[in-house]
Amino acid sequence: MNTNTTTNVKAYGTVAADVPLKQMDIQRRNITAKDIEIEILYCGVCHSDLHTARNDWGFTTYPAVPGHEIVGKVTQVGSDVTKLKVGDFAAVGCLVDSCHTCDNCKKDLEQYCTTGWIGTYGSPDKHLGGMTLGGYSEKIVVDEHFVLKVPANLDLAATAPLLCAGITTWSPLRHWKVGKGSKVAVIGLGGLGHMAIKLAKGLGAEVTLFSRSLDKEKDALELGADAVIISTDETQMSAVNGKFDLIIDTVPYVHDVNPYVGTLNTNGTLVLVGYLGGLEPILNTVPMIMGRKSVAGSLIGGIAETQEMLDFCGEHNIVSEIEIIKMQDINEAYERMLKSDVRYRFVIDMASLKS
Repeated sequence: MNTNTTTNVKAYGTVAADVPLKQMDIQRRNITAKDIEIEILYCGVCHSDLHTARNDWGFTTYPAVPGHEIVGKVTQVGSDVTKLKVGDFAAVGCLVDSCHTCDNCKKDLEQYCTTGWIGTYGSPDKHLGGMTLGGYSEKIVVDEHFVLKVPANLDLAATAPLLCAGITTWSPLRHWKVGKGSKVAVIGLGGLGHMAIKLAKGLGAEVTLFSRSLDKEKDALELGADAVIISTDETQMSAVNGKFDLIIDTVPYVHDVNPYVGTLNTNGTLVLVGYLGGLEPILNTVPMIMGRKSVAGSLIGGIAETQEMLDFCGEHNIVSEIEIIKMQDINEAYERMLKSDVRYRFVIDMASLKS
């Protein structure tokens, strides 16, 4: 099929950093032999969406249509597609393409593609030119390799955030081999943090939340945490010195990680999944060297690992805690996100875009 032929679809996006998102028309490619077309039913709202819309990172190309936590129904498949059929429920996360040939892609680590993975939005679109446009839209067309199967028992709306918040926390849990008896701590109870607790607990770990606020204790325990440590309380922090095998740091802004490094055990790792940039104050290497402790980073997950995570969630009935909104409420939702006024992830009911 000719990849230059397109279909007009409704979407929500913005044309500038200081302009609210509003309805616009965008073009989707018609399916090729390996493509799957998905009618988008639900799309989660990620902090990355807001950062992109408002050019917080300085590299947004407009018009921008965010959204990379996509769940929907297959409406068309290309002639060579074998993974899914029309009528199946499907999901798309942060990736829609990669080179397929570099060492990382061959190891199912497409998120670390050495020639540059293609994001669901904000990446060069090699089919249509311009930039990829995300899930705040009626439908999307994606190469079947990057489309995921949704377990039949999971609530579709609450599954959407698994495609980013879920896999972002699942990947380090798996890489550092968390299982029964592991001692895991989570810094921050938001979209990422609440999924880290659920998934670590599902894997059999003993889970602790680090929080600056007592207000989060009840929620954390209900989500499955075994304990809550107030990180500003020196007595509580001293009590867990040298305890944790893995700490998942979900905080999305500059913060001091040094107090947490001391709570790692020998060979323990603190992994940053929420913040991009320089650390302040600087990292003190003394406790790292004296205990072979590590500070690391992790980015989402590859397609095979994302499918593994979805299947695990299906087996353990794990989904996100969500608040469903209409597409027309996205600008208000962004303002609420900035105030952490959501428990714990907004999900857009895309039927509202059709009204």
